[in-house]
Order: sequence, then C-alpha cells, then structure tokens
Amino acid sequence: MYQPRKNNFIFSFFSWYIQYIIKKDFTSFKYDEVEIKHDTSILVLANHFSWWDGFFLFYINKKLFKKQFHVLVNADNYKKVGFLKYLGAFAAENKGKDVLTTLEYAGKLLDNPENLVLVFPQGKLYSNHLKQIHFEKGVMQMINASQKKTNIVFAATFVDYFAKRKPSAYTYLQNWETEEYVSLQLLKSAYNKHYDQSVIKQTQITE
Repeated sequence: MYQPRKNNFIFSFFSWYIQYIIKKDFTSFKYDEVEIKHDTSILVLANHFSWWDGFFLFYINKKLFKKQFHVLVNADNYKKVGFLKYLGAFAAENKGKDVLTTLEYAGKLLDNPENLVLVFPQGKLYSNHLKQIHFEKGVMQMINASQKKTNIVFAATFVDYFAKRKPSAYTYLQNWETEEYVSLQLLKSAYNKHYDQSVIKQTQITE
C-alpha cells in the first residue's frame, strides 16, 4: 500500500495554500460546529463530487477538529497529485489483498485518539445532485479493523452560486451517536438521513 509521508515544510505550505485557494475561489465556505469527544479519533464519512472535497475537510479539521489528518484516496490520485501523501493521504497499491491491508491500516489509525480519517464511502466521484449516497462495503471492513472507539462524523457538502460570480460552499456536519452494533446498512441509512436533511437546509438558503 501507499502510506502517508511526513515533511513538515511541505505540510505547512499546503496547509496555508489550501486555506488561501478556498478563500480566493469561493465567496464563502461555511460549516457546522459539532461537539466531539476529544479523547477519541474521528472517522469522517463524506460525499464525493469534486476535486475540492478533501481540501474542504482538511480545512475543517484545521479549524475545528485539530486532529492529525488522514484521507483514503485511490492509487491514481496518490501518484498523480504528488503533495497529497504529505497531507496524510494513503491508498491501496493493488486490488485484492492490498485493499484489505489498506483498510486494516485505516482501522489502526482510528485506534489513535490523535487521528482523523476521512473516507468517501462512494469510492469515486459522483454528481453533487444525487438523491442518495452509495456505500462501498470497505467502510465496514475498516471500522471492524479498529477497536470501534471513534467519533463517526457525517459530512455533506454542497456548492451553489446564487447571485455571485464565485460559488459558496456549505458542509453540514453531524456527530453520529453510534449504535452498539453497526452494520453497513445501518451506517448507510443514518448517513443518508443526514444527507437528506442537509439537502433540505441547502434548498432553504436564499441570498
């Protein structure tokens, strides 16, 4: 598998740069304030519709959660976007056994209360206008590889222009109180309930 690399200079530069381009390219970027248990890790499950998605959550982590950021990406993005590995990106190098190794690695990351792991359960990019978010089964394999002592945070992001030249981005967050028994169907259902509620809130915005 491809693991994150550490370089404080590169990390610091892109941490600044991500904040800079979000402020430069968007009229505004707003997100919910959610309370979490600070002595446990965070697993963020988010919809995936754009190049920006990981950067939005990186920014939110920097401002709100303040954890060590990690994100599961595909091998192509890991190799093509060279700086991602210095921002905590990791990926499966091959299909099959290496995918299981990568999911187990993510589970172990969640055992460290200092960590945040961002996962896009859809597995690839889809439109921002979907009515429901699909979950790949790897999400549960990752959770089951951990000690299951983590905050699960749902994130649903939407972009609208309204009357402005530049778009506005909104990320709706929910700290999900996990059940004692978590299944893929339960997780998917809970996320999509949050997603539906977020769509309603988004359509009520007027500018």
